[in-house]
Amino acid sequence: MFSMIMCQLVQPYFTDAAIDGDTISWMNEHYGTAGRSLWTVFELTFSGGWPNYVRTLVEHVSSIFAYVFAVYISLVVFAMTRIITALFLKDTLQVAANDAEMVIQEKMNEKKNYAKKLMDVFQGADHTGDGKITLHEFETFLAEPRVQSYLATLELDTHETKTLFGMLDDGDG
Repeated sequence: MFSMIMCQLVQPYFTDAAIDGDTISWMNEHYGTAGRSLWTVFELTFSGGWPNYVRTLVEHVSSIFAYVFAVYISLVVFAMTRIITALFLKDTLQVAANDAEMVIQEKMNEKKNYAKKLMDVFQGADHTGDGKITLHEFETFLAEPRVQSYLATLELDTHETKTLFGMLDDGDG
């Protein structure tokens, strides 16, 4: 679109007697046809060398081209910045979502491991192997220093054995 505008904007200057032949030849080479103008605008947009395609127009043809290109370059840079920002933001949000899912999964695994450790503790307390723990078995088991240390790593207090047993007991041992 901008290339067509540029092609049309330079057309009146081809017949201007105040502009020297070399400048008219340069304008024709870069902006004389729709195809040439398109290629020039493509180059100035993506090569980063836009002053090479603008300076001759501004200095030898008309200073109005400075405003035209200032608006164009500003819009293109703004648009490119917004696109790049959007891509980074999209990737960042995707990584954050994956991190949240990973944290949830880790918490679920921690709970599962904690439950397994507790099950191992209670299976160790069942000396008779009948799948039930009596208050006597429980107190004997909790009196062992090694068990107390292990339960401390699980952040369980063993001093209130009857209270703890009462909380866990469903009535059948």
